[in-house]
Amino acid sequence: MWWPTPPPAQLILVLGGDPAREQRAATLAARDGLPVLVSGGSNPEYAHWLFELRQGLPPSQVQLDYRASDTLSNFTSLVDDLRRARIRHALLVTSSDHMERALLVGRIVAGSRGIHLTPVPVDCADSCQPEGRRKVWGDGVRAALWVLSGRDLKGWAAAHLPGWLGGGIGR
Repeated sequence: MWWPTPPPAQLILVLGGDPAREQRAATLAARDGLPVLVSGGSNPEYAHWLFELRQGLPPSQVQLDYRASDTLSNFTSLVDDLRRARIRHALLVTSSDHMERALLVGRIVAGSRGIHLTPVPVDCADSCQPEGRRKVWGDGVRAALWVLSGRDLKGWAAAHLPGWLGGGIGR
């Protein structure tokens, strides 16, 4: 009750890794008129076909960003761009089995810049692979360390904390 209500969503942020995520975002964008930012998604040819030809969205409504290599960098590579664009609230689209970790990392990284995330899980049905606590919390710790240091300390953690973080952090 004490947490302020976020402003209306201004953006659909899609974490790449499954074309179904981009399909869900395309449907949302067509329905709500929101811009879409795909981080680490499918190849540009497929994305352009999906968003522009199939869904009829103008190219200016969709941005593809390929800087990310994992869940943490999905956020760290673009959070300052979002802040400069005055984004305060984004819909976060990813698979349901990835949402817990993505939301934890995103709320730490994006939250550090005042950006609220609302989850929009995409059903992964038979292909769901639940993520373990170590992976979820390991990436959460990486995100917190990134906020504090401005760097991804995954390599350092793997070398110095192999039994605690090193084996559990990753994509």
